[in-house]
Amino acid sequence: MPASFPWDDQAMPALSPRWTRPAAIAAGAFGALTILSGSLVLFGPEAAQRAAGDALPFVVIFNTVAGVVYLIGALALWQNHPAARGIALAIGLATLAVFALFAGLALAGTRVELRTALALPFRSVFWLVIAWAAGRPARP
Repeated sequence: MPASFPWDDQAMPALSPRWTRPAAIAAGAFGALTILSGSLVLFGPEAAQRAAGDALPFVVIFNTVAGVVYLIGALALWQNHPAARGIALAIGLATLAVFALFAGLALAGTRVELRTALALPFRSVFWLVIAWAAGRPARP
């Protein structure tokens, strides 16, 4: 029996759309890697911190915490849980907000890491597409 959310008393749908399992695996892997890389930058050896370049601390902290939420979203998606859409939407919008702050600082002259400038919009789109797809009715 798959793990379920403690607050969930609803029966799970018998079939989930074909895309949810691969997306859940990708989201879970993405979350685990995000936690690992963020934790290394925040708490790891000095070499890992230097390798982060001009990463902004608030972005690293956000990404690390978001990685935990990615895992929760992946579980919800795997189970085709109704909360999956809301979790994905929250992650996508929160990431867009962090990207807006990041972009504002970059435009104001703060040194930033190019990898972050590319990763934040990618992460936002990834989760917003999942939220959009999760809100679509399943085909029989």
